[in-house]
Amino acid sequence: MALHKGGKRREDSQELRRLSINPFYGAADPLGDMMAAPPRHRLPERPMPPATAYQLVHDELMLDGNSRLNLATFVTTWMEPQAAVLMSECRDKNMIDKDEYPRTAELERRCVAMLADLWHAPDPSSTVGCSTTGSSEACMLAGMALKRRWSKRAAARAEGSRYPGPGARPNLVMGINVQVCWDKFCNFWEVEPRLVPMEGDRFHLDPQAAAELCDENTIGVVAVLGSTFDGSYEPVAEVCAALDALQERTGLDIPVHVDGASGAMVAPFVDEGLVWDFRLPRVSSINTSGHKYGLVYPGVGWALWRSPEELPEELVFRVNYLGGDMPTFALNFSRPGAQVVAQYYSFLRLGREGYRAVQQTTREVARSLAEQIDALGDFQLLTRGDQLPVFAVTTAPDITNFDVFDVSRRLRENGWLVPAYTFPPNRQDLSVLRFVCRNGFSADLAELLVEDLARIMPDLREQSAPQSKDKAAATGFHH
Repeated sequence: MALHKGGKRREDSQELRRLSINPFYGAADPLGDMMAAPPRHRLPERPMPPATAYQLVHDELMLDGNSRLNLATFVTTWMEPQAAVLMSECRDKNMIDKDEYPRTAELERRCVAMLADLWHAPDPSSTVGCSTTGSSEACMLAGMALKRRWSKRAAARAEGSRYPGPGARPNLVMGINVQVCWDKFCNFWEVEPRLVPMEGDRFHLDPQAAAELCDENTIGVVAVLGSTFDGSYEPVAEVCAALDALQERTGLDIPVHVDGASGAMVAPFVDEGLVWDFRLPRVSSINTSGHKYGLVYPGVGWALWRSPEELPEELVFRVNYLGGDMPTFALNFSRPGAQVVAQYYSFLRLGREGYRAVQQTTREVARSLAEQIDALGDFQLLTRGDQLPVFAVTTAPDITNFDVFDVSRRLRENGWLVPAYTFPPNRQDLSVLRFVCRNGFSADLAELLVEDLARIMPDLREQSAPQSKDKAAATGFHH
């Protein structure tokens, strides 16, 4: 009888799935009964009409969240229709095939030159760089260059000097707030991560602490221009100054890589007086995400080196089997050219003044939103959106009946994705909400968010204790 019931339940489930398919989807099916439910975990036996396949996938994707209401992501969620048309026209072009698609390759080269000029490279015409699938790949490339340069220096040291030979283990110094791609780099390329923890109200890298962790095996120091944890800039100039002082005392010459995944496309336009880029001689390389505040749909990133000397020649590979001799120093091989074209469109379309207007407006929205949330009285601002248009808040000290995880859960019920997470060592005691404002997140949307937040606060205030149990899962949003 149990087997009979189990079989009946399976039959009922299959019948429900069969009935879930709109009969009009398959009305013109030339191949037979399209009322049969397609398999989900194996290839179907026969093809189906394109309109049917489209509608099935389209309907399921309606259950995704609304990307415009996602305040967890830094990634661009809106572009002009003309950019989408250009991307559609280039979706079949392989970025690696520069001989077949020379104009797409030329647009990539122009973007590198524009970024080199924007970031004050000593000679933008000789600056080397490339597009990537995002900042994670760009960081991997920068880290590889740092390690290879260290390895060559170590191998060149005379026998018996105080510098170890090629068998020594390299290390990379950075704040514990770095994006997870740097943890991956250290793991994949066998580099010791030396992490400066958070202390008190300092939530990112401390220059002096970074210098103290450096030694003859340090391949470089990573400074983050725009921490994903709270939106703050790390003091790149102060880090370089601390390393200058270290070199004067010890002779150690430690290069700096600036992870500008977000800030490298914000600071040049709205913080022009801030010195963080190639104006600092110790900055060897910089990366950014075109698909974040570069205002391009995912995924495109950029990696640039001050000069050809900073990128070891042996990391550049040349292929000719696609036609022509083509250098490549990206980790990925085949990838679409559409995002590179969209980046060039954005540079051409907006120019410096356009980017300045967009980033300034986004910052103003972030600062206004922070002030309105602060005015509710239940939260304490850790940052105010006046660097990256990103800010973090925690609950006020006297709040004990709800926590940030409760707030995140209740906002999700209204369609808003606002991440709640715990800070890393030595501030694991601190749990926060982070709000990421992007182009397309308007003042009107911010006002609606505040209204929804104010609407849920009375219920949260009446709780006897925090209700959210799955706090570990919530921390996955912090990047």
